[in-house]
Amino acid sequence: MGALDRSLIADMPNFAALGPDEIDFVLSHAKSVRYPKGAVVFEQGAGAENFFVLLHGNLQVAKLTPAGQQVVIRYVVPGDLFGIAVQMGRPHYPATATAVVDSVALVWPAASWAPLLARCPALAAGALQTVGSRLDDAHVRVVEMSTEEVERRVAHTLLRLVKQSGRKVEEGIQISFPITREDVAQMTGTTLHSVSRILSAWEAQGLVEGGRQRIVVRDPHRLFGLAEGRVAAATAQRNPPLDGEGRRAKPGGVV
Repeated sequence: MGALDRSLIADMPNFAALGPDEIDFVLSHAKSVRYPKGAVVFEQGAGAENFFVLLHGNLQVAKLTPAGQQVVIRYVVPGDLFGIAVQMGRPHYPATATAVVDSVALVWPAASWAPLLARCPALAAGALQTVGSRLDDAHVRVVEMSTEEVERRVAHTLLRLVKQSGRKVEEGIQISFPITREDVAQMTGTTLHSVSRILSAWEAQGLVEGGRQRIVVRDPHRLFGLAEGRVAAATAQRNPPLDGEGRRAKPGGVV
């Protein structure tokens, strides 16, 4: 395989502080791997043998709780560093990453992290920023699940997804990867029935538009007001559902 072009990562935040020679050194340890839609990139509990940067496509990261409930932790978008269990000192992946569309990632063996840091110390700052950002997001979601009604949690989730990967379409701002109502339910710690009821009500009010694995936010300003409690919720559910052991499911794991 020929050398990877430095333009693949030169403009990504995690590598922006590196010089050309450092980028070439980083890429010399990587390989490019294609993951067709539905392919598992790594599995929860498997040995953390690699870490990754997504070049193209989208991945879903989900965790199975001890009670058997699946929680969608996050979606990976191009430019994201992920699978960073080795940087956290963890021997196993805490969640499963699956390609939701055909995707391409750069893959490094976990053993290369130490020599990469020795040659390119600025990588540590980028990895630390990534970990900090994901911990912040996890803390925000824990607070939402503990204190907010379901409708506000769903609104916050859609707004985060639009900010992360929204693209403008004629009807509004579309989440750029395939996403189902079940996915939204697993991100917000609620049931498919509750999410379907909420999104159907919002569609009738012109806030969102749905389709098969498709969500478009038509009125982001009003949705923001609803998320912040400034707009009255049309379909309130005050008590979030519990998992099989009587506990609310929480997001978790930095991956």
